[in-house]
Amino acid sequence: MPQLRRRDWHDGRIRRRRRTCPKHGTRYSQPSPLRGFMPIATALAPNPIHRARSLWSCPFAAGGGTDALGRIIAEGMKTSLGQPVIVENLPGAAGSVALSRVSRAAPDGYTVVFGNWATHVVGPATRAAPYDVEQDFIPVSLVATQPLVIIANKRVPANDLQGLITWLKANPDKATVGTAGPGSATHVAGLFFQAKTGVRVQLVPYRGGGTQSMQDLIGGHVNLAFTQASNALPHVHAGEIKAYAVTANARLAAAPDIPTVDEAGVPGLHVTVWHAIWAPKGTPQAIVRKLNGGVATALDNPEIRKRLVDISQELFRPDQVTSEALAAFHAAEIATWWPIIKASSSKAE
Repeated sequence: MPQLRRRDWHDGRIRRRRRTCPKHGTRYSQPSPLRGFMPIATALAPNPIHRARSLWSCPFAAGGGTDALGRIIAEGMKTSLGQPVIVENLPGAAGSVALSRVSRAAPDGYTVVFGNWATHVVGPATRAAPYDVEQDFIPVSLVATQPLVIIANKRVPANDLQGLITWLKANPDKATVGTAGPGSATHVAGLFFQAKTGVRVQLVPYRGGGTQSMQDLIGGHVNLAFTQASNALPHVHAGEIKAYAVTANARLAAAPDIPTVDEAGVPGLHVTVWHAIWAPKGTPQAIVRKLNGGVATALDNPEIRKRLVDISQELFRPDQVTSEALAAFHAAEIATWWPIIKASSSKAE
């Protein structure tokens, strides 16, 4: 490989070299080798030339709950990893676009997926995919979790969950529910809700997640939604939408006036969206440990913890934030939810 000279470098990028064609005497540009790369000392890979940044694939659109959480954690990992962590939004097919890409990525620790309950439990139970969530990814770390909130636009006449169910039963197949599409947490929550209450609604898919569906909910274009608390609460507090219940067995500290589904009359309608990080299959354990340590360091930062709590995230215990803990947790979630998801889907259809 040609040796790079000092004048070939500028602000961390390689200049294009100027050459003279020996036949015609014309000047032309020749890109220097390794254009776009910088030498950097890091424990992520054994090669002498390393990428200047790590890339996190977020399966959902910018502005949603998963995106917000991922960016906070990525920012917190910059110091521990010694390099920027870039979040790339790859929405589509309820997360399958991002997971497909990461499953084919080099197992060098530079490309990981910031997935969640929907991408790694719900999706595989509802649709075929070109990857196996249990075999094609290496667990890195759990990050945080939060329940969904059942919300409606202000034109819906019901003021509590029981009133909503009564209204829906009186208007079968008329009310619309915005979701992130089949295989998403919001879609499955809608199916689960129908199975638990006996109502029938129209599930309206939105590409990328909750941002556009929230705008349409506020504008009155859809009636209802089941969305992550971090998406819902700013609009609830602003008085733009109604909130009926939290899909958990405990109220949210950030919204203690919103009852749980158990208190509101639909016991057991518990849906929590946890988030975690996975690397491609074949990633060496030394790299997995490095990434896991970066997550643990970020979650131990008081400023990061406060920012997560401010967006209604609940944090896991330190002993749960390990690769082994995520592997066991993921397997247990699959064993619990796949039968429920498939039964709810069949009943709704």
